[in-house]
Amino acid sequence: MQKRSAIVIGAGIVGLATARALALKGFSVKVFDRSLQACGASVRNFGMVWPVGQPSGILYQRALRSREVWEQAATATGAWFEACGSLHVACNDEEWVVLQELESIFKAEQRNVQLLKADAIAQQYNHVNTNGLMGGLFSADEMLVDPREAIAALPALLHEQYAVEFYWNKCVTYIADQTVYIGNNEEHEADLIFVCSGADFETLYPEEFSKLPITKCKLQMLRTAPITDQPRIGTAVCGGLSLLHYNSFKAAPSLTYLQEKMEAEMKPYLELGIHVMAAQNGKGEITIGDSHEYGLTFDPFDKAAVNTLILDYLNTFLQPGTISIAETWHGIYPKLTNGDTEIFFSPDPGVYILNGVGGAGMTLSFGLAEEVVEQVVM
Repeated sequence: MQKRSAIVIGAGIVGLATARALALKGFSVKVFDRSLQACGASVRNFGMVWPVGQPSGILYQRALRSREVWEQAATATGAWFEACGSLHVACNDEEWVVLQELESIFKAEQRNVQLLKADAIAQQYNHVNTNGLMGGLFSADEMLVDPREAIAALPALLHEQYAVEFYWNKCVTYIADQTVYIGNNEEHEADLIFVCSGADFETLYPEEFSKLPITKCKLQMLRTAPITDQPRIGTAVCGGLSLLHYNSFKAAPSLTYLQEKMEAEMKPYLELGIHVMAAQNGKGEITIGDSHEYGLTFDPFDKAAVNTLILDYLNTFLQPGTISIAETWHGIYPKLTNGDTEIFFSPDPGVYILNGVGGAGMTLSFGLAEEVVEQVVM
């Protein structure tokens, strides 16, 4: 009996995860990407797989499942990964109260977290700035990959394990009657078509895009040159601004007081959507960021002042020694404005759009893809 066929448009993390989930269900899968390699938001991020930021329930479980798949994939490809957890530090009373509340809440949810006092952090993580440090919340769930390396390695793994076929430098111009059209003379039919093309899916379905409560987010990030002459950071480290960014932290009753303090003292950071995190990859490079600017059209130029604010705040809680900034960049991803965590719908028979995971693609995509494919083919 002939296998059912599927086409995935987009070879970023959502597309790769969807191709994997379809192949696991017995589909013959083709993936089309308009570029010669993935070059969008999937390679322009920290490489953080970040369950700690997801609220309890389906999203947290989805993140844990994605982490499990990431570890399997990185092991199979030989790509670097580190199950290093995360550390959110507190440098004032309001941050410390929030972290204490979160420890109690997270432990009740059976999360693997531990509250650390300043002296314990200083002994274990010698790059954390101890000036004004009150303590921190360590979570063991998080892991790091190098997104450039990991995303580049996944297509070969999917081809080897599941015979997924990849077609690079192929720009899909439109879809009709379960057929993908490329240019004027190339077409491919499939039983199912998944559009996973990130911020670009509006070009295939502009009318559907215009109906959605959706915007886009531009973020700025930096990466240091390799640091090989001193100990590693040892975990992903976040400052107090990050406590305002992730939905899981909204469970803390005292977060309102921290918000008020930040609005009074850190207004430029909040206006630019800046919260600061640092993650060190296998090469010794530290990725630092980021900012969040929302809209449908962006100035194509990065702002040095934003990067300066990010680095200034980094130094308040982390001191990795003398660093040299080797790369700066920005990424753009679609984000829903109504609080939903993903877009999943069918604009035409046999065609599905899976998109809009915001900045959580690395954290959620593998688990999400398994769930939606299960819905479609059950």
